[in-house]
Amino acid sequence: MPEVSRDVVLDKLRTVRGPDMEGNIVELGLVSDVFISDGKAYFSITVPADRAKELEPMRAAAERVVREIPGISAAMVALTADRKAAPAAAPVQRPQPAGAHAGHAHGQRPAGGAPAKAGIPGVGAIIAVASGKGGVGKSTTSVNLALALKANGLKVGLLDADIYGPSMPRLLKISGRPQQIEGRMIRPMENYGLKVMSMGFLVDEEVAMIWRGPMIQSALLQMLREVAWGDLDVLVVDMPPGTGDAQLTMAQQVPLAGAVIVSTPQDLALIDARKGLAMFRKVEVPVLGIIENMSYFVAPDTGKRYDIFGHGGARKEAERIGVPFLGEVPLTMGIRETSDAGTPLVVSDPEGEIARIYREIATKVWREVSAARDDKSRAMPNIVFE
Repeated sequence: MPEVSRDVVLDKLRTVRGPDMEGNIVELGLVSDVFISDGKAYFSITVPADRAKELEPMRAAAERVVREIPGISAAMVALTADRKAAPAAAPVQRPQPAGAHAGHAHGQRPAGGAPAKAGIPGVGAIIAVASGKGGVGKSTTSVNLALALKANGLKVGLLDADIYGPSMPRLLKISGRPQQIEGRMIRPMENYGLKVMSMGFLVDEEVAMIWRGPMIQSALLQMLREVAWGDLDVLVVDMPPGTGDAQLTMAQQVPLAGAVIVSTPQDLALIDARKGLAMFRKVEVPVLGIIENMSYFVAPDTGKRYDIFGHGGARKEAERIGVPFLGEVPLTMGIRETSDAGTPLVVSDPEGEIARIYREIATKVWREVSAARDDKSRAMPNIVFE
C-alpha cells in the first residue's frame, strides 16, 4: 500500500473542531508540520499553555481520526504550548547554599516562580549526556555509562533524544518496533538489561527527519512520558549535539538531576563544550561533571602512548569552572569495533580496562546525583528569559 500523503492527513484533521468549537484545527493554524513514516503519523497541536489540560479531548480526537485513515497504523500527537514572554526584569540574584558544590547550588525559588517540572512515574533520576558539538563520541559514552551504572547495581533506562540522528538501535544491537500496551503507553525495547527508547525504532534508518521545534518537543515528551519505563533508579538521556530545541525541551519540561558533558581534549571541542555548560547553567540544571573522551591513544603493537587530540584540556576546563572531572576515556580500536557491532565494551569485556574506566565514571556520576538529591535547599530547574 502506498504511503499516505500529508494532504490526506490534513484533510482528515479538518474534521476536528478547534478550541471552543470554533473552526477546525487546520484552518486555525494549530497543526504543526505532519511527518509520515512507515504508516505512522507524527504532528503536534499548538494550544494556549493554560488550556492544555482542558483541550486534551481535542488532541485525542485528532489522534482518533488520523488512525482511521487506511494505511495509518498509529499516530503520535502531542499538545504544545506557546507561552507569552514575561516582561523583562532584572535577573534575580540567588544565594548559594553554604558548602554547595559549584554547578549544583540553586537558591530558594522566589514566590510566584515556575512550578516544579513533572517527573516520570517510577524513574528516580534523569541524567542528560550532552556535548557542544558532534563527533566527540557522546552516544558511545551514553551507552557505556548506562551499562556501567547498571553494572554498579542500578536499574537503568536509556532514552535516545537525538531525533535527527538516532544511534541506539545500532549501538545496542536492537531491531524491531516497540509494542503498544494499555492506553497510549508503549513498551520500551530491551537489551543487555537496559530499557531503551529511540526514534530509530519508529522510523527507518534511511529516513531524513526534517522537523521543527514543536515536532521535536512532541516526540521527546511522548518518548519520555508515554513509555512504560517501570521502576528505574536512573534514566540516561543521550542528547543531540549542540544547544537547540531538544536541550531546551528537556530543561523546561523535565526535572533533570543533572547533565554530563562529553568533550575531546582539543581547544575546538572545548569551545563548543563551554556552550553546553553555559546553557545548562543558564537553565539551572546541575552540571555533574565533564568526561574527556578520546583522551589518548595507546598503540596496540608497541604500547606507546600518543596524545592525538592533545590531552588534559577537559580536566583543566573542569577545574577552571569548578565542576567535577569525571574521567578520561582513551581512543581504542575496541571501543570503535564493539560500538559498530552493537556489543559495548562494558558488557562484551566487563573485566577489561575500558569497562573499569566507565564503571569508575558511573560511580562518580551517581555520587554527584546523590549529593544533589541530599541538598534539600536546591530548587527544581527554572528557565529565566532575559
